[in-house]
Amino acid sequence: MFEAFQQTIGYTFRNEAYLETAFTHSSFKNERGLHRDCNERLEFLGDSVLGMISADYFYHNLSHLPEGEMTKRRAACVCEKSLFGFAQEIDLGKYILLGKGEERTGGRKRTSILADAFEAVIAAIYLDGGIDAARDFVLPFLKKAAMQEPSFSDYKTALQEIIQKNPDEHLSYVLVGESGPDHQKSFEVEVHLNSNVIGSGVGRSKKIAEQAAAKAALELMGIHS
Repeated sequence: MFEAFQQTIGYTFRNEAYLETAFTHSSFKNERGLHRDCNERLEFLGDSVLGMISADYFYHNLSHLPEGEMTKRRAACVCEKSLFGFAQEIDLGKYILLGKGEERTGGRKRTSILADAFEAVIAAIYLDGGIDAARDFVLPFLKKAAMQEPSFSDYKTALQEIIQKNPDEHLSYVLVGESGPDHQKSFEVEVHLNSNVIGSGVGRSKKIAEQAAAKAALELMGIHS
């Protein structure tokens, strides 16, 4: 399994344990009672690595675009929908280790699971080979996606652009609730402006819930999509 995937992505791991963790969904870990990590911590790291690589790429290669347009295009490239598409390109769903319940309910094709696993793979490559290896893996996907017009409403970016006009204001997203079985999770997120809640949202992934919370905040300000 590992050899086939590594051939697909064109990277050979020195420590395949990183890749095994990137493949391990929480439902598989919980069902088997494993002591090793699932891919959630790698997903967290991969999100940051992807953010840095994409910001660097856009800064150096699309500097002709206005800052607002550059921000929107970058956000579109790293949103859950785009990451799901990237994961499909490398047939990532075939390799994810899922619990039986998640398998039965189509988890191998679920957008949030594949997007999260893709970020986990980025982190695994980063930990194994460093930032240059992670960049070599990510850039082919970014370059292709960057040329496309954004086709989704990125409420988080729209909200950030409004708030950043006042440098004293600070936005943060707080996970306040999580419910449901592994194959049908529901997340509740609040968006805070300084210490005040200005919106909340629910979604099947944390990213979707954050977008819903940002949309609610914009509507509170009288801004509608």
